[in-house]
Amino acid sequence: MVNQTMQQLGSSPSVIRELFAYGLQQAKVLGPENVFDYTLGNPSIPAPAAVNQAICEILKDTDSIAVHGYSMAGGFDATRQAIADNLNRRFGTSIQARNLFITCGAAPALISAIKALATAPDSEIMAVAPYFPEYKPFVEKNGAKFVVIPADRQQFQINLAEVEARITANTQAIIINSPNNPSGVVYTEETLKKLAEILTAKGQEFGHPIYIIADEPYRELVYGGVKVPFIPTIYDNTIVCYSWSKSLSLPGERIGYVCVPDTCADAADVLNAVAGASRANGHVCAPTLMQKVIERCVDEMPDLAAYDENRTLLYDSLTAMGYRCAKPDGAFYLFVEAPNGDGRAFSQKAKTEHNLLVVPGEEFECEGYMRLSYCVSNAMIRRSLPAFQAMIDSYRK
Repeated sequence: MVNQTMQQLGSSPSVIRELFAYGLQQAKVLGPENVFDYTLGNPSIPAPAAVNQAICEILKDTDSIAVHGYSMAGGFDATRQAIADNLNRRFGTSIQARNLFITCGAAPALISAIKALATAPDSEIMAVAPYFPEYKPFVEKNGAKFVVIPADRQQFQINLAEVEARITANTQAIIINSPNNPSGVVYTEETLKKLAEILTAKGQEFGHPIYIIADEPYRELVYGGVKVPFIPTIYDNTIVCYSWSKSLSLPGERIGYVCVPDTCADAADVLNAVAGASRANGHVCAPTLMQKVIERCVDEMPDLAAYDENRTLLYDSLTAMGYRCAKPDGAFYLFVEAPNGDGRAFSQKAKTEHNLLVVPGEEFECEGYMRLSYCVSNAMIRRSLPAFQAMIDSYRK
């Protein structure tokens, strides 16, 4: 016998992955130029040249055993210090190397933070819709109850009234993802300050801290001078989970971190719990080579010109056709209202009639919308526009 819960989870791929697999198959039959795939958030700009240069130099100049050997469980001191120095320069913080635990990407970082805070079977972790679908299994399979905050469908900020109404004595944390996947919206400083006030008051009411788990893989992907507030400077009890998958186009290298600043309540205990959760899940000793690369390249920033061009083209073109969507200030997603009010039906019709692959908003707990990932070629966007026009026209007949 096997664990039936895990068997079911492993044998049920996400709708995103199913659509992506369908697109690959159709591309073999019809040619890739005839498939318009907006499914995956897979970076389409190359890693900065400094990253590849660092890899080559490290492999050339460093002892092979050292490059391919284990690090300490939580990462090299020098790597953690480089990250701390970067954060302190940019955000005026006083983070130290000991506040960081290096992880194999953002997912293990989130899982470790969640598991660290799941103190009892009735522990609750909140997430704000629309949200990355994997939050649900991350929470539910690591010892806590998943509580959804319904979406603010006007601005796609945080529905603060719903947060306040749904916090209970069992609430341990709320997951915040800004810039947001799938909406591309950046939560404003005003929104985050009001959230901090609510969490502080509720924490005092229930006699324990309520943490923010800040999921920040898109922190550097913003446009038009928009600033992403660094949440630990607004709310003390913030645990940051980060990955270089998007900012340095390194999703396959699986490198990230958990940061528990000293400002957090019970900071040392929380970080030890993160380390223990990572140990229990086998997520220790992140790739040595990539740690050394990050140590050298932590100050590198992405060239967002291609994403910004795609964002503008897609947003302007679709809104001119009559589609309604949140204006994305960050990440590389457009969250579009389905003209028929049914994201799943729109996705299925677009797929079967036009090989136009979009992810229904129901996957993100926000029905009636669809997510488009615009980290694709500009040429594909232009080729796909007649399909979008045909789709919206079909609902006007």
